[in-house]
Amino acid sequence: MSTSTVERRPAAAEATRPRRRRRSGEALVGYLLVAPVVALFVVFSAYPLLRTAQISLTDWDGLSSHFDYVGLANYSRALTDRIWGISLWHGLLFAVVALTVMQGIGLALAVAVARLVRSAGIYRVVFYLPPILSAIVVALVWKWFYQPHGGPLNELLASVGLDSVARPWLSDSSTALWAVSAASVWQGVGTPFLFFLAAVQAVPTEQLEAATMDGAGAWRRFRAVTLPSIMPVIGLVSVLTLLGAMQIFNLVLAMTNGGPGYDTEVPVLNIYRNAFELGEFGYATAQSIIFGLVLFVVSGVAMVLSRRRS
Repeated sequence: MSTSTVERRPAAAEATRPRRRRRSGEALVGYLLVAPVVALFVVFSAYPLLRTAQISLTDWDGLSSHFDYVGLANYSRALTDRIWGISLWHGLLFAVVALTVMQGIGLALAVAVARLVRSAGIYRVVFYLPPILSAIVVALVWKWFYQPHGGPLNELLASVGLDSVARPWLSDSSTALWAVSAASVWQGVGTPFLFFLAAVQAVPTEQLEAATMDGAGAWRRFRAVTLPSIMPVIGLVSVLTLLGAMQIFNLVLAMTNGGPGYDTEVPVLNIYRNAFELGEFGYATAQSIIFGLVLFVVSGVAMVLSRRRS
């Protein structure tokens, strides 16, 4: 081995040291920048999640310092709890109504408003007012609307000779769930409306004009041009609507409190009742974990279906 080769190796090693120091310094800066986010995640997400899982394995009542570990007893109880099963079914029904009726109305309103030029801004404000109202306020208004004696709905039915149809809408087991669903649709339709309006207005006018020149009518343009263009937005809104509808709580609590009987019981209300009214925090925590898994699975399926459709 020549002397020049031996001399070049230390020189090369000396040249790589500053690079290593620079890389280690950059890595240290990166770790320092990420550290606050990791700390917040651990404190406000990871630790509460682990603590929730721990509590779900106990019989804690939410107040006392003493509790016993019961293993998976809370989970096995949830799987056989009839009221919990009914509440999950009602949550799915609310989700179906929201996905079909609420999104259908929101899309129809968005397509109609997108054709307007001057007054589109006014309609945006009007249709988005209900979503920003308090759920308690909306519940009180709709409870007044459904009043069996003197309520606007029954008075309207009586005025057109349909007295036989009038009934106590919120205390009748055959109509209570659908009455609350109608109030939920009225309050929530403004959110998908805004998403759909933005998507419809973003459809290239060149494609619409080309379809018009080919002789396509309004329905054909919507089906062949507008609808395929906004499918990604529809998929996103469907997932958000699905999750929001299944987690409905304030509206049901204020309008029916889950009644009559358990005809409007929903998952979050049942969890709330078990935790704060019955003092079964361990069981309510197990229910919340099960409900979270249900939401995760349902939203995952909805995202897969929306991607295939897109």
